Amino acid sequence: MKTKHFLEAADVKAVMAAAEAEALANKWAVTIAIVDDGGHLLALQRLDGAAAVSAHIAPAKAQTAALGRRESRVYEEIINGGRVSFLSAPALQGMLEGGVPIVKDGQCMGAVGVSGVKSTEDAQVARAGIAALGL
Repeated sequence: MKTKHFLEAADVKAVMAAAEAEALANKWAVTIAIVDDGGHLLALQRLDGAAAVSAHIAPAKAQTAALGRRESRVYEEIINGGRVSFLSAPALQGMLEGGVPIVKDGQCMGAVGVSGVKSTEDAQVARAGIAALGL
C-alpha cells in the first residue's frame, strides 16, 4: 500500500498567506486560488483591486496545473507552438501561465493559480506561496 501526500488546512493557510504577502509586497492586485490534486477548490482570495474575471481565471489555472501535474504555462507553450487543437482538451480551461503544481516526493498534492498581473508575475506569486511549505 502506498502513502499519499495531501494538503491539510494549515498548509492551505500557509500557502495563501505567503502568496498574499508576495502580491502585496509588489502591489499586485490578484486573485489566488488553491486546489487539491483533483482540482477541487480549497481556497480563493481576491485581493482589493483585482479584476472580477480573475476570480474565474485563477481557479482554472490551478485546476489545469493540478490535473496536468505540470505548470499551466506548458499548455500555453504547446498552443503557441501551433498545436491549437489542444484548446479542446477536456477539463483544462486555464491554459495560461500562472498555475503551479504543489509537488512532494514526486506526487502532486494540488496547485496554486494566480491571475491579475503579467503571467510571469502570477507564477511568481504562486511559487512564493508554495515556498512556504518548504518542499
